[in-house]
This record gives sequence, C-alpha cells and structure tokens, in this order.
Amino acid sequence: MSLLQSYVNHKVHVITVDGRVMVGTLRGTDQTANVILEKCEERVYSHEGTEVVPLGLYLIRGDNVCTIGELDSEQEEAIDITQIKADPLMPTRL
Repeated sequence: MSLLQSYVNHKVHVITVDGRVMVGTLRGTDQTANVILEKCEERVYSHEGTEVVPLGLYLIRGDNVCTIGELDSEQEEAIDITQIKADPLMPTRL
C-alpha cells in the first residue's frame, strides 16, 4: 500500500509543480501518484488576499504533484482563508 492510500477520504492540501495550491478530499490515487480530489478548490494567493476558486471533482496527474499533505480540519475551519495575503508560489521546475 502506498503512503497516499492512508490519506484517502481525508482532506488534503496539494501543491503542484507549477505552484498551484489545491485543497479537497482525496478520493483515489494510483501507482503513478495521479490523484482524484472531491470538492476541490484552488487557492490563489496574492497581496490583496486569497481567492478561493471552486473546481468540484478534479484529477491531478502524478507528474504535476509536488507535495501532498493531510489538513487538520479544526485548524482549517478556524482560519479565514480569504484574509491571508501572500506571494503566489513559484514553479518548482522550468
């Protein structure tokens, strides 16, 4: 069993190699680290605040995944994401 299987049915935070940030419930994965996120949203960070873009059911190819981590639901609910002001992430590869 891959380490990602332990995250299935949990809310996760995915950063892609092009610097995009996705949050959703991990519904599935395979041997090439392709991931399926349910109730997925993209978080677009800027100095004006964070925009949350709903994406619904979303597939991310494994070769586009940089990191995946489980989110703490209690901490996530305590934060107003739209008030976070930050630079967007830079791509990890050119």
